[in-house]
Amino acid sequence: MSAPTGEQYPISAHGYHAVVTQGGGVLRALRHDDRPLLDGTAEDAVPSGGRGQLLVPWPNRLRDGRYEFGGTTHQLALTEPSRNNASHGLVRWASWTLVRHEPALVELSYFLPAQSGYPWALDLRTTYALDADGLTVTQSATNTTDTPAPYASGAHPYLVAGPGSCDEWELELPAATYLATDAERLLPTGRGPIGDLGLEADSPTGLAGHALNHAVTDLVRDAEGVATVRLRHPDGGGVALWVDAHHRWLQLYTGDDTPRPRVSLAVEPMTSPPDAFNSREDLVVLEPGASFAAQWGIRAL
Repeated sequence: MSAPTGEQYPISAHGYHAVVTQGGGVLRALRHDDRPLLDGTAEDAVPSGGRGQLLVPWPNRLRDGRYEFGGTTHQLALTEPSRNNASHGLVRWASWTLVRHEPALVELSYFLPAQSGYPWALDLRTTYALDADGLTVTQSATNTTDTPAPYASGAHPYLVAGPGSCDEWELELPAATYLATDAERLLPTGRGPIGDLGLEADSPTGLAGHALNHAVTDLVRDAEGVATVRLRHPDGGGVALWVDAHHRWLQLYTGDDTPRPRVSLAVEPMTSPPDAFNSREDLVVLEPGASFAAQWGIRAL
């Protein structure tokens, strides 16, 4: 019998150990010196809550699964029926093809065929690579059709700073603005300063008492255009997630409505905000034959 996520691809380097899966191209596990950096998925389990999955060709929610592009209205399947949304793209459960598997690197590909609601074909590639600086993930897409295609990418890792509840951890969040959403469907309604969530953009904030399921933007970046979120445990350890300049958004989620609430913090890299197929904000338009690649990564603190 095979694992629910198919073939397992372990990689290791410099004290880091990760497992990527055929099913969904999922980052199932990531550790450093035997310390978990992710709240992942057991080998004999099915990923829940988007855990470790790739979110392509859009992350987060799309209102009613409907959008207009190129003068045509498109209708996608409602994969979040309780909120009447299309959620997290089209590849979460796809079977990815192994391209390369080296001791510290695994590269996967998936041909996303044109389909109802998304009539464009994409050649997708995802590479997971470990080195002394931790894990680097590269997600790329090439439009193989003869008309422009709307595109965005994301991922759904649940970070772990250390043992115990996330209520014990401090969050360093390089974001000035959050996206307000309605309570029923979690769709955008406006923006506000990050302080309205009780978080600080320029100093650590304890997570106790904060129930988060919010997209944030206006990220503070270093000279190379990289923005870094840090989670720290009282014992001095922690974990960091960084994103390149293509990732203008992050989704923060304490998982309060999941079977394992507040044992991790999902920090989801996103190249666009929720419902970007309708708002067009930060949406990539892939011309015929064009490619787009974005990088993010995780390291131990």
